[in-house]
This record gives sequence, C-alpha cells and structure tokens, in this order.
Amino acid sequence: MTARPSAARHRFPAGGATGHASMGRGLRAAGALALTMVLASCSLLGGGEERGEPATAKADPSIVAGAPEGLEEFYSQEVVWEPCEEDFQCTTVTVPMDYGNPDGESIEIAALRAPSTGKKKGSLLINPGGPGASGYDFVKDAALTHFSQPVRDAYDLVGFDPRGVKRSAPVTCMTDAERDAARAKIYDLDTDAGLAAALADNKAIASQCKEQTGPALAHIDTESSARDLDILRAVVNDAKLNYLGYSYGTFLGSTYASLFPDQVGRMVLDGALDPSISNEELTRGQARAFEKAIRSYVADCQQDDGCPLGGDVDSGVQLIRDLINGIQQNPQKAKDGRLVNATMFVSGLITPLYNDESWPALTQAIEAALNGDVSLMLRLADIGADRSSNGSYTSNSTFAFNAINCLDYPMETDADAMRAEQRRLMQDSPTLGYFFAYGGTNCADWPHKSVRTPAPVEYTGDTPIVVIGTTGDPATPVEWAASLRKQLGNAVLMTWEGEGHTAYGRSNTCIEDPVDAYLVSGKSPADNTVC
Repeated sequence: MTARPSAARHRFPAGGATGHASMGRGLRAAGALALTMVLASCSLLGGGEERGEPATAKADPSIVAGAPEGLEEFYSQEVVWEPCEEDFQCTTVTVPMDYGNPDGESIEIAALRAPSTGKKKGSLLINPGGPGASGYDFVKDAALTHFSQPVRDAYDLVGFDPRGVKRSAPVTCMTDAERDAARAKIYDLDTDAGLAAALADNKAIASQCKEQTGPALAHIDTESSARDLDILRAVVNDAKLNYLGYSYGTFLGSTYASLFPDQVGRMVLDGALDPSISNEELTRGQARAFEKAIRSYVADCQQDDGCPLGGDVDSGVQLIRDLINGIQQNPQKAKDGRLVNATMFVSGLITPLYNDESWPALTQAIEAALNGDVSLMLRLADIGADRSSNGSYTSNSTFAFNAINCLDYPMETDADAMRAEQRRLMQDSPTLGYFFAYGGTNCADWPHKSVRTPAPVEYTGDTPIVVIGTTGDPATPVEWAASLRKQLGNAVLMTWEGEGHTAYGRSNTCIEDPVDAYLVSGKSPADNTVC
C-alpha cells in the first residue's frame, strides 16, 4: 500500500499492496467482532447431527444432473466433514483453478459448518465481506452470538474462505516483518519522485505476490468465486443456494444471482455494493460516507461530558483534522517503539467507525492522542490490519483484498488523473479524502489485468432477494442498496436508520425478525421497509 506525505502526508490505508479503505473490513463491519468483544466458549451442540465423527456428504444425483457441462466431477464430489475447532466440522471442496480450463489444475476451498441445532431445512452459506475476509472464521467466531435460534435450528451455517483468502489457495506476498515495514513507509506522492518510489515498491510487492502465490493469482476474481459458490451449494446437497452476504459479500451474491438465477434460494445481501459503478465512483462514495460517519461520531461523543472533542460538531471535527495534520508533520512513536505515521493513524481512526458500539474505544484513542500518546490509535490500526499484539498477522486479507480488486476493477493509473481524483476526494471528504487517493498505484504493475467491466447486475430468478442498507453506513453508502435492489428487479429493500456498517445481527427486531422469517419460512419482508 502506498502512503503519502508532503512533509509526511500519507496514502490510506496501510499494509502493503491493498485497495479501498473500507471495503476490506467487511468482517468487522458485519458485526462479528466488536473491538472489545470476547466470544463465549460454550458449546454449539443441539438437536442436529453430532460433531464427534466424520460425516460424508454423498452427492445427490438430482443436483449433479444440473451441473454445467464439463464440471460434473466437481459437482459430484463427495466431501468428508471432519470434527474441528472444538464444536464444528470442516472440509475442503475441490474446484477448478481456471473455469475456462476445468481439466487443468484445481484448488481447494476451505469450509467450516455449525450443524443445525433443530430440524434442518438446508445450509446457509455465509460471506462476511472484504474481499479477503474469512467466512470460516466468521462462522467459528459468531455462530452462537450472531444468529437467532430459529435460524440455527433451520440451517447448517457454512462459512468458507473464498479463493485467495487465508486457507483457500491464499494470496501470499510478504513476511510479517515486511508488512510492518511497508505500513510504516512514507511517500511524497505530490512529487514525481515520490510517486515513482511508491510505484516501484508496489511493483516489487506485486512480483512477490506472483512468485509466492503462483498461477492461482490470475484466477481469484469474483466471478470465479461465484462459480465456486455454486459447487459449494451442490456439495452440501441444496437444490438452491441459501446465502447471507455482507458488504463485498453482496457483490459476490449478486454476481452469483446473475450467473445462476434459477439456483437462487433465500438470499440476503446486507451492506450492498453497487456493481455498476467504477472503482473511482466507489472510492468517492466511501470517502463521502466516512466523512459523514466522522461527523455522526463527533455529535454522539459531544453528548457525553467527558468527550475530548469540545465545542460544536465542526470544532470537534477540526480537532481530529488537527491531530491528523500533526502526525503528518511529525510521526510519533507508540509505547512499543513503533513509529506511527498519518496513514496508520487514519487507519486506526476509521476502524471503530464500522460499528457504533466501538465508538467509546475511538474516544479513548483520540483522548490519548490529544495527550501525546498514539499507542491506542496504533492498536486500532493493527486490529484493522489483522495484526496481533505479538507482531504476527492473523490473515492475508490485505493481500487478498488488493489481488481481487485488481482483477475485478479497471484502475485509473495515470499520474495526472490520480492527482485530479485526489482533489475531488478532498472536496468530498476534507478530513479523510486525502488518504483515499492514489488507489491506482496498487494495480498499476499488478501481474494480471482486470477481467471485469463494471455493469449493472441482471437477475431473472423467481425467488425475491432481500437487500439491506444502513443510513449511516460508512463503507457501503445507503444509496448503493437502493441501486442494487433496482438492478436485481425481483428484490425487496430494507433500510435501517442507524450508524455503522451493515444491519442484520447488530440492529433491532424491525430488521432481525423479518429477515429471520424470510430465511426460515420464505416469507419476504415488505418492500421499502424502514426501521
């Protein structure tokens, strides 16, 4: 990832080759991980199948009969679900590396399930976002707390790591020490020399990704993942796909719906991405939404007598800008001795904006920074980068994020165009827009060109799809949900008037109950429901 300073200004976000600030944080955004959350260690065992012995899933001939030509062996494979992670079952599913050449190399998709605790209706496949977030980890960490008992009774909850992510032919690029060094770098992108240095470093990272990942790097686009999703549907023996997608997961879901409309079962798309917009339009939408979220946070903070951001909202926001500007001019050391630059500071600032339950953690970090200690803000940035306190990185989400986006989106890489975009972003978001610029540097020398042109999605299936948007969503602006609902046609729109990214699992009964009823009984929520 590039960083930008001019007298130390930084490109946002940090962590090696990556992309948009907000899309890559879908796992947190889905509400699975509040910053101080400790998940209960109680058992998930219920009335469903036992987890103590392996379970072999034999292919249903009627489902295999519908396999696309040339893919029969993948649709008919038998998978063995082994006990894992104490209370769960895990397996791997074989898929073609290149759907254009299914007889060539194959890769394996890792999946984890929490078996139904009641009378099973089928499987609910889940993607928590990203691109780059682990569905395996999401179900492992959140099956007990995130889903209602009726949903857990009705479904095996199945989380999977999409191709390129963590356990599924992962994108591999750098050591942990190299990632730390990349996050700490500063480039003056206002100068030709600074831009050239950033491009050179990103080119070197891209070369490492190609060398260490191998040929799979060319085939981790979203359409390929959607085709994997249909094989997953088949091997869990569901005639239709029941699916819950958050954030980027809505893009994966809508892509699936366009490719396999007759196989769509009960599908919920929460925190919707608009598949018709360009990378540059997506970035501007997010920049505006994060600026709005900062103002909402400051207004909420100022309701508390202990808020360190005094005055009115404009004054409070200006204090945050002053903090960022101060770090731009003079990066500071945290208590662990690491130097915190403005990119890392801004990364820490935006991480809690995904969930308003985490706003108190942001207030603590801002108060400490105002008193000269940036350690808490660095910890928030590390959480955003999936870096543990011991210095190890727990996922490859940063690299998967960038690799998938470089295939999914044509990027503007011309220097003049990127600088013009920077000016527009600063108008859209005076606080953060500066740090959203120069995203094209991540893909300028990527070894594989984009394979997709953004366009409206088309869906011709009979089953209505549920689309959810949140008015204060910083990562997927609420208007994208309305746009996706319109493109899908046979869909209903639900809107939560709330703060943070996504709604289902972290909002209220007005959203939760109709979505649960849809998943369990198939009854669609009323269109244009506002909660």
